[in-house]
Amino acid sequence: MKFGVIGYKGRMGKLILEVFQQKGHQAVLLVEKDEEKFYEKPEVIIDFSAPEAIENTINLGKKFNSKLVIGTTGLNKQKIDLLKEASQNIAVIQSYNFSIGINIILEILEKYSKLFSAWDCEIIETHHSMKKDKPSGTALLLKKSLNREVLIHSLRIGNIPGDHTILFSNDGELINISHRAISRNVFAIGALKAAEWIITKKSGLFTFRDIIKEELL
Repeated sequence: MKFGVIGYKGRMGKLILEVFQQKGHQAVLLVEKDEEKFYEKPEVIIDFSAPEAIENTINLGKKFNSKLVIGTTGLNKQKIDLLKEASQNIAVIQSYNFSIGINIILEILEKYSKLFSAWDCEIIETHHSMKKDKPSGTALLLKKSLNREVLIHSLRIGNIPGDHTILFSNDGELINISHRAISRNVFAIGALKAAEWIITKKSGLFTFRDIIKEELL
């Protein structure tokens, strides 16, 4: 697979390059704020960089008719709408978390949340101190899967890749469902899984959960 990376010098960009190349895929487009290295037309472009880069990423996807894998957090409605518009002609997968484990938890919560409808529920999420968006996109996805209003507590400390805990409690019991990203590698591995999945799609807007749901069939 020939692929491109937006923000290839960043922490996630470097990991994506490493994970993809370890599997024998070829980097043919490398983009940073001040440079663009083009070798061949990419079949898929991966962007885990920053919201302000998304317009350029979409333009590159349209120019090369490339599939897009978008893991950028903090996207506003306008930028999501741009992705929706682009997905009419090219395949796009956009998620706020490319961890396989988190997406499995989302499926579990959506399926069984009714059983906890009478329980108190709150979410705690912890990320590294450089993360700008608060609460995290993942915490908002967890809240959405519960289909109810819940309080989200956000911590920004140290160099933590991502911790998420959903707490359910009644008068005599406490249940917590937790996920910890041990390293950022997990997100690069998820991006690879997404790229290999979307390469066969012609157009449409997808999320990582579409991959999980397909595997459940």
